[in-house]
Amino acid sequence: MAEKLLQYLWNYKIFTYFDFKDIEGNSVEIINFGKWNKNAGPDFLDAKIKINGLLLAGNIELHVRSSDWIFHNHSQDPNYRNIILHVVFQHDIEIHELTEKQVPTLELQNYIDENIVWKYEKLINGDEFIACEKIFDPKKMPVNFYEESILKKLDEKSLELEQSLHQYKNNFEAVLFHSFAYSFGLKVNAAIFRQIAESVDYSIINKIRQNPLQLEALLYGISGWLDIPKDGQMKLWKREFDFIKSKFSISDVKLHPKFLRLRPPNFPTIRLSQLADLYKHQNLFSKIMEARSLEQLYSIFQSIKASEYWDFHFNFGSISKVQPKTLSRDFVDLLILNTVIPLQYAYYKYHQEEIADDIIELYRSVAGEKNIIITSWKKLGVRVTNALESQSLIYHHKTCCEPKNCLSCAIGFKLLKE
Repeated sequence: MAEKLLQYLWNYKIFTYFDFKDIEGNSVEIINFGKWNKNAGPDFLDAKIKINGLLLAGNIELHVRSSDWIFHNHSQDPNYRNIILHVVFQHDIEIHELTEKQVPTLELQNYIDENIVWKYEKLINGDEFIACEKIFDPKKMPVNFYEESILKKLDEKSLELEQSLHQYKNNFEAVLFHSFAYSFGLKVNAAIFRQIAESVDYSIINKIRQNPLQLEALLYGISGWLDIPKDGQMKLWKREFDFIKSKFSISDVKLHPKFLRLRPPNFPTIRLSQLADLYKHQNLFSKIMEARSLEQLYSIFQSIKASEYWDFHFNFGSISKVQPKTLSRDFVDLLILNTVIPLQYAYYKYHQEEIADDIIELYRSVAGEKNIIITSWKKLGVRVTNALESQSLIYHHKTCCEPKNCLSCAIGFKLLKE
């Protein structure tokens, strides 16, 4: 028995019967099981019980064994002075302090279905893709599972964005630029691209953004690629970078993106050029915030491509077959899912109550991702047809399945009870 499971069973009142008696044989009527406290202090607050005709109000503490009261040093903690009931799975020793205060002890061992304990232990000790893989049934997924999961994810992302907004004095445009840089970097260069974007005050970006050549030169210069030009175009970028660096007193910081394990279309040279081209848009932030359909968003990205030099290059100085470096549909979907939608949600959630419905519909209109996690869900019989479903499943796997947080999982709740 794990204490976390015991708290879970108490909170959701999952017992074989409720004719509770304390270790002295006195009937204990639980009028209010209390509010589950996941912070420091007693496990359940503001509870009410009735014992020997007395109505008691206060807090309840749960332990696997009575002796845990001593091991957890509750006797010296003032937070535990208002305990009205000590609930344990197994009563192994008498706690004299509680006896003297006439605090009853309730042993739950005979009130809990052994199958629930067995199921839980099997779940947390397994090594499958998801802990409940052997008993998983897609039909057990709750109604609105996808919607609730995606809104949890968006709320978490909003907190991150709000921290960035605080850091950059509520400048949504700066935060959007940093977020786009992160997404253009993909997994390999995401953090480095964000550092590059944040290394220059956004007011400078805003002043040169209408000249993609200058913005491109700035990004390449900060990446440390222009020190030794290999051709005429690199010399031009270097000249522009030296001018911008002098004009705006930009520091000598150099941040080096990686090429290792990347396909050529995802080389940082190409992605930074495409990012620079995106920022030639007038009123980019307003266009993105006002877009309510996938078609409107696609129209923003459809003309974006790396500069002409990259039509026949993937890296500096090395000529390749002519191929314009445009944004693929899958990459635009990634930008929409990872940057646009989270920022739209953070921007509107306090002002437009209906934004959640609009954003859920936007997720539904985007194709679902294809990766090993989604493939594994599909093997379990889950149908994945759009990004609402795929993003929800990826988030759920990350926050519940990987850490085996089965007691916080709506699916696990149903499986444990049956």
